[in-house]
Amino acid sequence: MHTSDIVAQPNVVDVTTFGAIPNSKQDVTNALQKAIAYCKAHQIKRLIFPKGRYDFYATSAIQKEYFISNTSSETECPSKIKNVGLLFEGINHLTIEGNGSLLVFHGKMISFALDHCNDITLQNISVDYERPTMSEFTIEQSTDNEIAVRVHPQSWYTINNDKIVWYGEGWENKYYHCIRIDTANETMYYANSSYGKLMAAKVREVVPLKLRFEGELSKTDFPVGNVFTVRDPIRDQVGAFIGYSKNIHLKKVNMRYMHGLGIVSQFTENITMEHVTIAPPENSGRHIASSADGMHFSGCSGNVVVDHCTFNGMHDDPINVHGTHLKIVQQPAPNQIVVKFMHHQTYGMEAFFTKDTVAFVGANTLLKKGFGIVQQAKKINDREVLLTLVEPITANIQVGDVVENITRTPNFYLRNCTFKQSNTRGLLVTTGRKVVIENNVFHRMGMHAILIANDAQSWYESGAVNDVLIRNNTFNECGYNSAPDNYVIAISPENHEEQVGKYVHRNIRIVNNRFNVYDAPLLMAKSVNKLTFSNNIIQQTSLFSANQPVKPSFKLNRTTGVEIAQNKFKVTWKPTVQLVNTAVKSIQPEVGVKK
Repeated sequence: MHTSDIVAQPNVVDVTTFGAIPNSKQDVTNALQKAIAYCKAHQIKRLIFPKGRYDFYATSAIQKEYFISNTSSETECPSKIKNVGLLFEGINHLTIEGNGSLLVFHGKMISFALDHCNDITLQNISVDYERPTMSEFTIEQSTDNEIAVRVHPQSWYTINNDKIVWYGEGWENKYYHCIRIDTANETMYYANSSYGKLMAAKVREVVPLKLRFEGELSKTDFPVGNVFTVRDPIRDQVGAFIGYSKNIHLKKVNMRYMHGLGIVSQFTENITMEHVTIAPPENSGRHIASSADGMHFSGCSGNVVVDHCTFNGMHDDPINVHGTHLKIVQQPAPNQIVVKFMHHQTYGMEAFFTKDTVAFVGANTLLKKGFGIVQQAKKINDREVLLTLVEPITANIQVGDVVENITRTPNFYLRNCTFKQSNTRGLLVTTGRKVVIENNVFHRMGMHAILIANDAQSWYESGAVNDVLIRNNTFNECGYNSAPDNYVIAISPENHEEQVGKYVHRNIRIVNNRFNVYDAPLLMAKSVNKLTFSNNIIQQTSLFSANQPVKPSFKLNRTTGVEIAQNKFKVTWKPTVQLVNTAVKSIQPEVGVKK
């Protein structure tokens, strides 16, 4: 393609000019990479998709190595070479206009990647897969020795030696992770045990898409009308990747399916997700839109804004916002430390930059012990980094402590969003900057609707929160998978050692929310300085039976400055608060106290 062949408005490129033919099902991958390269070389401002369907194939994808947070270990996925359909690398000031187009991906691949970009807007576009890597089937008949199912047309299978094998374009499931959906109640449950019984049974095809499993089964494991959703648990790709970029805006983007993990944003500054929908296509008969998280923000900074977004059908958490703790394993010099990525699925990333501020944190206490400024970061291997600091570290900081890059922590704003159909949490958030969670609906999250954690011994997801406002949200019957601690909101740092008068989290306000609950638990909190729960409405529902005996509505451990005030309880049980080493500012009269 020569420049003279392009007839377009100044600073606008039409993808069809480079050979992308909409609605043809032809592979447009190479044509799009040529269009993107032209935009980069000529500083084009708008890349336009005329409305239509565009198909991308993994066999033509760009292959590039990316180490991506929370994905896979060296054993699970030794190669970090990813297949990328649309790669935007080192591009600035570009709007990608979809005009309502649908991008369909074939095979395991990252739909789009924004790598070291600045000022990018992606809008009015949908992403789906010809064969999602999630297989779905509905239970039609159920006895103790025979299960009849109807398979979704997009879930391809074969039968080999009386066993079902799920396959797709260039892949075949070797392992499985299964979640069962009660479609009548819009609830989800782990179902590996039940699915394992099907794997052990014999299967035969009655007619295409109609199967019968025969063996030692139990009809209680397979309620008629429920949908089983099965995937390979290895996260070898992600749905989309935004890395080491700045000022990124996704607007009116529909992610109909994502493989491996969701939209992963990593070490990127200023991200706005506006009217982004992560949900299967309407009337498609499919139930799952992501094989793990919906949006995952790791080591980001500036402002992360998620506004008017919809999350429906996740196999894991719709949103996770966190940093990463790395363990100090050596101190070669007074101003040098070797730090190590500890979780098996998070490593290899460029996580420190010159002039970044790091916090030194006690691994057992999760309390900050000091600060340092990075002079140089040098990768030793995929797990270890040598940090040279501007000043020597103090004597109280030792091998075994951890570090958090607190420069790479964002303000986080979650507004006007809807969360449905997830068997895990709705939102995980651990950032030391401002957090505002307002005007959202959390509908039947299987676990806590909101979890504020922080740990340095399991996932190593940092860090401590300092300013959290949770207001004007509606929580509908969440936590049904979390008994006995089925609290709607949990502030649960994994600190294993306490220091008197010191707290991991602080300044958390939960105000003017509505809790529609089937059971008493509302709020669980540990190691918080200043915690307010006020002006909330708590309404009892009857979807699930309340657990007996009635548990405390508030379970507070080693927390201070607690205020529970002016809440309205419309429930049949007596709300109580359980206090363990907790100092209370005030508790309204309706709430009893247990110590």
